[in-house]
Amino acid sequence: MFWLTLIIGLAGIAVALFLAGKRVFFLWNLFKSGQPAPDRVASVKRDPKADVEDQVTEVLGQRKLLKWTIPGLAHFFVMWAFFLLATVYIEAGVGLLFGLDAHIPFLHTWGPIGFVQDFIAIMCFLGLVVFSAIRIKNAPAKLDRASRFKGSHTGGAWLILFMIFNVIWTMFFYRGVLSAMDHLGFGKAAFGSYATGKLFEGLSYDTLEILASIGLLLHIGVALVFLVIVVNSKHLHIFLAPLNVMFKRRPNGLGAVQPVLKSDGTSLDFEEADPDEDLFGRGKIEDFTWKGFLDFATCTECGRCQSQCPAWNTGKPLSPKLLIMELRDHAFHKAPYFMATEEQQNAFTDEQKLAMEVDKPLVAEDGVIHPDVLWSCTNCGACVEQCPVDIEHIDHILDMRRYQAMIESSFPSEAGVMLRNLENKGNPWGMGEMKRLEWIEELDFEVTVVEDKLPEDAEYLFWVGCAGALEDRAKKTTKAVAELLHIAGVKFAVLGPMEACTGDPARRLGMEYLFQGMAQQNVETLNDAGVKKIVATCPHCFNTLANEYPQVGGNYDVVHHTQLLADLVDNGKLVPVTPIEENITYHDPCFLGRHNKVYKQPRDIMAKVPGVKTQEMHRCKDKGFCCGAGGARMWMEERIGKRINTERVDEALETNPDTVSTACPFCLVMLGDAINEKKSSGEAKESLEVVDVAQLLIKSIKAEVPAVAAE
Repeated sequence: MFWLTLIIGLAGIAVALFLAGKRVFFLWNLFKSGQPAPDRVASVKRDPKADVEDQVTEVLGQRKLLKWTIPGLAHFFVMWAFFLLATVYIEAGVGLLFGLDAHIPFLHTWGPIGFVQDFIAIMCFLGLVVFSAIRIKNAPAKLDRASRFKGSHTGGAWLILFMIFNVIWTMFFYRGVLSAMDHLGFGKAAFGSYATGKLFEGLSYDTLEILASIGLLLHIGVALVFLVIVVNSKHLHIFLAPLNVMFKRRPNGLGAVQPVLKSDGTSLDFEEADPDEDLFGRGKIEDFTWKGFLDFATCTECGRCQSQCPAWNTGKPLSPKLLIMELRDHAFHKAPYFMATEEQQNAFTDEQKLAMEVDKPLVAEDGVIHPDVLWSCTNCGACVEQCPVDIEHIDHILDMRRYQAMIESSFPSEAGVMLRNLENKGNPWGMGEMKRLEWIEELDFEVTVVEDKLPEDAEYLFWVGCAGALEDRAKKTTKAVAELLHIAGVKFAVLGPMEACTGDPARRLGMEYLFQGMAQQNVETLNDAGVKKIVATCPHCFNTLANEYPQVGGNYDVVHHTQLLADLVDNGKLVPVTPIEENITYHDPCFLGRHNKVYKQPRDIMAKVPGVKTQEMHRCKDKGFCCGAGGARMWMEERIGKRINTERVDEALETNPDTVSTACPFCLVMLGDAINEKKSSGEAKESLEVVDVAQLLIKSIKAEVPAVAAE
C-alpha cells in the first residue's frame, strides 16, 4: 500500500508542478516584457523598513480588507489558514514519503501546533460560509449593477470556495483516520481531528490504513489541483499580492501623478521627445510597465473599487475593476504575439492573430477600453483607496488618456476649449490676467501683491488659484481666508497677474506637455520670488504644488487653508464666538481627503464654532463620494447616467442640513449647481446653501473683528 500511495502521489505532484510551472514561466516572461519601472525597485531599496511595515499591516494584518469588518474577518482567517495549514501539508508530505506514522519532532508532535491547525481550519470553514452568504446576497443576477461582483468571474470564485472546502474536509478526514490509528502525534490537542477520529473507531487497522492512504492522496491531490487552478485564475493574487504591495507607490498610489516615462524608465523631456521613438502614455498593451502587468494579474475581482466608484454608481460604463480585468485579459491574449520574435509573428495565421487580438485597438469604440470608460473617471481615488492589493487604477487611466490626448488628439471636444484657454490666458475660463486682482478690491484692508520678490515680512504666499480669483462663488472663500489671515496677524502676499493655473486640469486630461510647460513657468516665478511657504484654498492646486511640482524643481512647504486655519484656531489666534445654530453636513473634497489624507482639520474648525451641529453623510472621509469635478471632468459634459453632483447632494439632503460645507472651490460649484436644481424642483429648502469651512469660521468670528484688529 505504501509504494502504491507513493507512486500515485509523486506522479500527481509531477504533473501538477509541470502545469503550474508552465503557467508561471509564461507570467514571468510577460512581466519581463513590460516597460521598465526602475523607481519601483529603487523605492524598495531606499526604504526597506516601509516595505516590511506594509507586508505586516496590509498582507499579514489585512488592514484594508478589515475596513469591511465581516468580509474582512472572513478573509483574514482564510488567508491565515493558507499560511498555517502549509504545516499540515508538510506533515502529509512526510507521511507520503516515509509512512503514515512518520513525524517531524516538535512540528508534528507538539500539542499547541495541532490545536492552532485545527482551530484555523474551522475558522476557515466559517469564513467560507460567510463568503458564500455574501455572494448569494450580492449575486449580480439579483442586484445587477448594485452588486460589486457584477462582471466578476463568479463561477471561478465558487470553484475556489469549493476547493478550499475540499482542503478542509480532506484534512480532517486524513488526520481523523490517523487519530483512530493512534498515529496523530498531537493527540487530543488537535481537537477537530481527534473528534473526527471518533467516527472511525471500531474499524480494523487494515481498513484504517487504506482509508488513511486514500485521505492522504485526496488531501495532496486537492492541493495540487488547487495550485493549477490558482495560477490560471484571479486567485493568482495569493502569490502576487505581496509583490504588488512591495512595489506599490509610497506612501500611497494617490496624490501625485507620475511623470511620463521613456522606454528606458527615465522621465520624458518634451523638448527632446520623439513620438516615433518615445512613449507618450500607453497606446497599446505592450506599452505598459511590468508593474502595470503585475497590477492586472493581481486583481482579485472583489469589486470593492467598483462599489465605491462615483462613475459606476451613477450609471456610467466605468468600473475600475472591469477596466483592470479587460486590460489583463487583453494582455494574456496578446502576450504570445508581442513576446514572440518578428519571425514568429510573421508565421502566425490570421485566425491566430484574431484570437490574440493583435489588431484590437487599446482605446476605441470597438477596442479593449471604450472611450466613455476612459473619460468617465474623476480621479477621485476611491478605487485606489479601497483596493486591498494596491492596484493603481488612476495611473493606468491617465497613461491611456495621455496617448489619446497627445498622440491621437482624441478627447471630449468641450475640453479643448479649456486647453486653449490654458495655453492662451493661463486659466481655464480664458479671462484676462488682471481679473485675478478684482477680489482684492472688495476687501477693506490692503493685500500685498508680489511685484518682484515676496516681502520679507510675508510668511506665506497665498496661492489663490483660478477658481478662487475668477469664479464668483469661490471668490467668497478667497475673501474669507484673506480676512481670517488678516485677523490672525498672519502676513501673506499674492501673485495676482503673475499667477497662472497650476496645470492640473491639463495633466489630468492627459495633456502632459502643456502641464509641464505651465508647471515650469510657475516654478520659475515662485523660485524667482523666493517663495518657501504656500497656503492654497483649492485642493487641486494644493495637491499639484505640494506633490507634483517637486518633479519640475519646485519644492515648497504647502498647506491647505483648512490646515492653517485649524492651527490658528487651536493657538487662539482665531476665536469663533458668534453661535451658528445650524445643522451642517461636510463634504470631503477628494483631492484634500483621499489624495492627501486631510480629514480632521476641516471638522475641527466646525467643531469649534458655537452652535454648529454636524452630521456625517453615510459616505464620508476615506469612503467619501466625489462631486464629479476631478480628473478634468469639471470641463467636460456629463451625458451618461445620473449626474455625480446630484447623487452627492441627494446624500447630503438625507441629513436634513441647513448648510452643506466643503473645502474646495470645485466642490462648491458642483454641489451648488445640484442644490439649485433641487430648489427649482422643490426638493430642497430655499435657505439651503453650500459654503466653505472658512466662510463658517469668518461668520462666527466677525463680531470680534474690530477688537482683534485694533489689538
